Amino acid sequence: MDQIATKFRNIPTTCISDAMDGLNNLHPSIKPLKEEYKLVGRAFTVKIPVGDNLAVLKAINEAKQGDVLVIDAKGEQYRAIAGDFVVGMAQTLGIGGFVVDGVIRDIVGIKELNFPVFCKGTTVAASGKAGFGEVNIPISCGGAAILPGDLIVGDADGVVVIPQATEQEVLVKSLEKWRKDQQREEQISRNPEAIRKHLAELLGKVK
Repeated sequence: MDQIATKFRNIPTTCISDAMDGLNNLHPSIKPLKEEYKLVGRAFTVKIPVGDNLAVLKAINEAKQGDVLVIDAKGEQYRAIAGDFVVGMAQTLGIGGFVVDGVIRDIVGIKELNFPVFCKGTTVAASGKAGFGEVNIPISCGGAAILPGDLIVGDADGVVVIPQATEQEVLVKSLEKWRKDQQREEQISRNPEAIRKHLAELLGKVK
């Protein structure tokens, strides 16, 4: 993993989202299969038609170690883009995780892999392999525009995409927001008098 990606690993997605004014979040229906999953890596993008996952296999073969496969599956929830066998191959080859605007299957087997998969849920039906689809191109996933190489960060709250062109600026703002949140928690959350003062200040601003 590159140096700047590593710096985002411990920052909550909520702070990163706030640093970007909430504009680069994926749809909240895309969630981790396990709450403890944390995902950070460069986007290797995949665009597939409904019900065809051959491009996913191509991406697994071409992506670099640590890359996150970000898959535009059009939000389809009838046919899975992958099962535990395909996800297991990706894990073995060093892929950093999956983010899917769609669904997977074999959820029990995938959870046993402890491999970060973020998606809309599960189904029983497999995809075909007619050969349509594209990889490493600009896509839309979960309502967010994503370019190959953009940073993807996911945790229990969801997934954010950090444009490569602004990642240093976003890192600085995210760290500052995280610091302020921690400071606020320490100074206010267990102090009734401080809570009253804080609420008075906030409410006074909206009068």
